[in-house]
Amino acid sequence: MGNSGSQKPANLFPPQHQDQHPGMEFLMDPQPIYDNENYKGSGKLKGQVAIITGGDSGIGRAVALAFAKEGADIVIAYYNETEDADKTVKLVEAAGSRCLALSGDIANESFCKDIVDQTLKTFGKISVLVNNAAVQYVQNGIQSISPEQMVRTFQVNVFGMFYLTKAALVHMKENSSIINTTSVSAYEGNPQLIDYSATKGAIVSFTRSLAKSLANKGIRVNGVSPGKVWTPLIPSSFPADQVAQWGSTTSMKRAGQPAEFGPAYVFLASSDSSYMTGQILHLNGGIVVNT
Repeated sequence: MGNSGSQKPANLFPPQHQDQHPGMEFLMDPQPIYDNENYKGSGKLKGQVAIITGGDSGIGRAVALAFAKEGADIVIAYYNETEDADKTVKLVEAAGSRCLALSGDIANESFCKDIVDQTLKTFGKISVLVNNAAVQYVQNGIQSISPEQMVRTFQVNVFGMFYLTKAALVHMKENSSIINTTSVSAYEGNPQLIDYSATKGAIVSFTRSLAKSLANKGIRVNGVSPGKVWTPLIPSSFPADQVAQWGSTTSMKRAGQPAEFGPAYVFLASSDSSYMTGQILHLNGGIVVNT
């Protein structure tokens, strides 16, 4: 699925809150839509190389496929959802691009460095970095959030983003692009995802600060803030009654499909957004937020 995690003691979190859910997408009804067949690439990312964390499924897979249609070669980093990752690789290759899949824990700085090393060894450069991987653990309040959960959520969602960005930046040149996935939860909050929402708020600030830091180098840093999206992370996190109503409270009365997000990332990765940095695109079905 579209998040990254590490092995934990079996009793650290309840079973529904484990990081890995191999093959979860195949249990989803209806199946997520990753590809808009009407989307035709026009070479906007031709010759570029993109690293996408959490690229095995969910938004990450949709971004990988959209990038491939635009001519980019893809590196997807994921935890252990090999079946999902293999499917993404096949989709990218069918679109005419090369794809490297790397399994590991982005909370470990050594794996983040390895992602960069393997990317350079395979493709010779890094043009775009999409920091998309995340974990979330649904709890009923702050008293239910253990120190271990708090640390783990920040390790994956924030530290992993920091480690990988730091390692990749050494090899990124002018006109490169960094895209960070935050969340509507950063803006409107979520009582069941207090620690997750805190990490997503940190990502917004990280995006804005890094954008200012890198502007003089010609490297743009932006973000995407998804609302309620139909990905494997949802049924693996929330109780069934909430899953059944997922997205019904938005203005559009439905959840977004992963395929609806790919073009936003293409825009931020391409020269179409050449005068944009430090900004967040809000794809949330009509939820009005203060940006």
